[in-house]
Amino acid sequence: MELEEKQKYGEPRKYDPTFKGPIQNRGCTDIVCCILFVLALLGYIAVGILAWSQGDPRKVIYPTDSRGQFCGQAGTELEKKPLLFYFNIMKCASPMVLLEFQCPTTQMCVEKCPEKFMTLLKAYTNKNDFEYYKKFCKEGVTNTMGAPEILRLGLCPAMLTPSKPFTRRCFPALGQKGKVITVGNISSFDDGYGNMRDAKDLVDGVKNATVVIEARQVVMKIFEDYTQSWYWILIGLVIAMVTSLLFIILLRYLAGIMVWVMIVLVILVIGYGIFHCYMEYAALKGEPGANVTIQQLGFQTDLSVYLQIRQTWLAFMIILAIVDVVIILLLIFLRKRILIAVALIKEASRAIGHVMCSLFFPLFTFVLLAIVIAYWAVTAVFLSTSNEPVYKVFNETLCEHSRKLCDPANYTTSLMKAQCPDSECLFAFYGGETVYHKYLIGLQFYNVFLFFWCANFVIGLGQMTLAGAFASYYWAFVKPDDMPAFPVFSSLGRSLRYHTGSLAFGSLILSIIQIIRVLLEYLDHKLKGAKNKFAKFLLCCLKCCFWCLEKFIKFLNRNAYIMVAIYGKNFCTSARDAFFLLMRNMIRVAVLDKVTDFLLFLGKLLIVGLVGVFAFFFFSGRVKAFENTAPHLHYYWVPILTVVIGSYLIAHGFFSVYAMCVDTLFLCFCEDLERNDGSASRPYYMSSSLHEILWKNKAEDPASATLQQDDEDPQMNQHETKEEDAC
Repeated sequence: MELEEKQKYGEPRKYDPTFKGPIQNRGCTDIVCCILFVLALLGYIAVGILAWSQGDPRKVIYPTDSRGQFCGQAGTELEKKPLLFYFNIMKCASPMVLLEFQCPTTQMCVEKCPEKFMTLLKAYTNKNDFEYYKKFCKEGVTNTMGAPEILRLGLCPAMLTPSKPFTRRCFPALGQKGKVITVGNISSFDDGYGNMRDAKDLVDGVKNATVVIEARQVVMKIFEDYTQSWYWILIGLVIAMVTSLLFIILLRYLAGIMVWVMIVLVILVIGYGIFHCYMEYAALKGEPGANVTIQQLGFQTDLSVYLQIRQTWLAFMIILAIVDVVIILLLIFLRKRILIAVALIKEASRAIGHVMCSLFFPLFTFVLLAIVIAYWAVTAVFLSTSNEPVYKVFNETLCEHSRKLCDPANYTTSLMKAQCPDSECLFAFYGGETVYHKYLIGLQFYNVFLFFWCANFVIGLGQMTLAGAFASYYWAFVKPDDMPAFPVFSSLGRSLRYHTGSLAFGSLILSIIQIIRVLLEYLDHKLKGAKNKFAKFLLCCLKCCFWCLEKFIKFLNRNAYIMVAIYGKNFCTSARDAFFLLMRNMIRVAVLDKVTDFLLFLGKLLIVGLVGVFAFFFFSGRVKAFENTAPHLHYYWVPILTVVIGSYLIAHGFFSVYAMCVDTLFLCFCEDLERNDGSASRPYYMSSSLHEILWKNKAEDPASATLQQDDEDPQMNQHETKEEDAC
C-alpha cells in the first residue's frame, strides 16, 4: 500500500554517482515568460515617464484657490500666502460639498487669517479698516468703487469672522460658553447683508469642510510626527538589526541553548505584556469616561483616545493571554519534535557558517524591494496628480447652467454669465476628458499589478539564490572543500542568467492571485452598506479561498525555486517535482519543516517584542529618564508602530536566511534518503549528528518511526553497521 502511495506521487530519485549538487551544465528556462516580463518592465518604465511628465505632486501638498493656483508655493507670487480663505464658509454647509469635495464659494490665498469681526459696509466707512479688509479681496478693488458694486461683482466677502489656520485653511474660531456656540467670544454676528446670524450657523459649514479634509489632517499630523522622530526611528531599527544579527550569530554557535532561551523569553515578554495591560486596566478604574465602550466611542482620528478607556486594555490583555496559552500548548505537544527541529537548526547553522555572506544577502533583497516600492509609490502619486483643473459654475440662485463646466478666462463675457449674473466660475476638482485621463484608472491598475509582479520577482530571486548556495553546501561530500569559492554569487549568477523566466513565471502566478484579492477587498468595501447577505457571504468565501490559494502558491513557489536552483529545469517541472517529493515525505514536512518554521517565528516574535517594548516606553514618555529626550508628537503610536513593523521586517530578513536554509536542507535531506542508502558505496550526504538524532528519535517516537519506515529496505538492513560508520 505504501509503495502504491509513493508511485502515486512519482518515482523516488535513483542513485546517480555523477550528481554532486546544483547542476552546472544548464540552459535557459521559461523563455516566453522572460520575454513577457521584460516587455512588461519596459511598459512600466513608459508609464512612469508618462506619469512624471503629466503629474504634479503640488496638488497634494498645497491647498488650491478658486483659480487653480497653489497657496504658499515657493517661487510664485503666492509664496507668502500659504493659507486658503473662504469668502462665505456657511456655503460649505451644502450637501454638494461632500459630493464634489469643494465649497461653492470663492476661495483665495491669504497671508494671515482674519483676526476680527468686520463687515464690508462698516469697513468701507473707515480708511484703515478698508485697507485691512482688502487683504481678503480679489485684485481690482479700489477706494472709488462703492460697497454695493464690490459685492455685486463678488470681489470681496460680505463679512470677516475671526478665524484660525487649520491644515492651511482659515476656519472660524468657534468656542462655547455654557451651551451657547460662540465665534470670537460673541454668539451672533452681522452677515454683511444687514442680517444677524447665530454663531451656530457656522458649525455646519466648518463641519462639512472638515469632513472633506479630515483624512488629510491625519496624514499631515502623521507626516509631522515622522519629521520629528525619524532619527529615533532609525536608531530603533538599527537596534533591531544589531539584535537580529547578534541572535543569528549566537544561534550559529549555541543553537540548542538559544532555541530554549528564545522560547522562555517569548513567554516572559508576552507575560509582561499581559501584566502591563492589567496594570493599565486597573489604573483606569474609577476614572471619568474610562468605562465607555469602543463601540460607543466610534472612530477617532486621535487613536490615543482609545488608550484612555478600560475596554481597550482588557481586549489587549485577552488577546495576549490567548497567544501565550496557544504557544505554551503547542510547545507541550511538540516537545519531542522540537529536539529534531533543533538538530535541523544546528545543521542550518553549520551551513550558514560556511556561507557567511548569506547573512548579508537580505540587504541586497531589501535594497531591490525598496527601489520597487519607491518606484511604485512615486508613480502612483504622479498618476493621481496628473489630472487637469476642472472649473464649474457655482451660483446662489436658480440657474440652468449650475454645476456645468466653464472657462474662468472668459467667463465674465460668456453667455452663461449673462443668463446667470450672480454665478461664478470656480475651481471644482482635478480631472480631465482626454484619452490619457480616460485610461488613468487602467494605468493605476497596471502600476499596482507590476508592483506585485516586481516585488514577488525580487523575493523569488532571493529565495532561489540562497537555495542554490545552501544546496551547494549540502551536496558537498567534503565540506567546505567541495563547495564553490563564492556559493552565493555563483547561485545569483545562475539564477539571473538561466532562470529569469522561471522567476517571472512563478511571481506572475502569485501576482495574479494577489491582484484578485485586492479587487475582492475593493468590492467588499463597496458592498459594506449593501443589505444582500448572500452577496456578502459569497464574497467572504471567495476572500477566504483566495487567501488559502495565495498561501499555497507561495509555499509551492518557494520549493519550486529550490528545485530550479538544484536541477535547472523549468518552473512547472520543478514545481511538480517539489510537490511530489513533499507528498512522498508528508510526515517529515509536519515533523521537521513546520516545527522548525514555528521556532524561527518565535525568534522573530522575540526580537519584535523586545524592540517594541523599548519603543513604547521611550516614545510614550512613561520612563522619566527619557521624558526630556523623547520628541513631542501628535500620535506617539506612529513611531512605535513604524519601529515594530520595521523590526519585524528586519528580523524576517535575517531569519529568512535560516528559513530558506532549513527548507533547502530539508528537500536535499529527503532526496538524500531516496538516492542513497548509507552504505560505503552510496553514503549519505547529511551530517552524522542529524542522521544520529533521526535514528535515535525513531526508536523512541512512534510518529518518527513512521517518518523513517519507508527508508529501510533490504539493502539498508544488510549494511546497517556500515551506514553508521559512513555517517
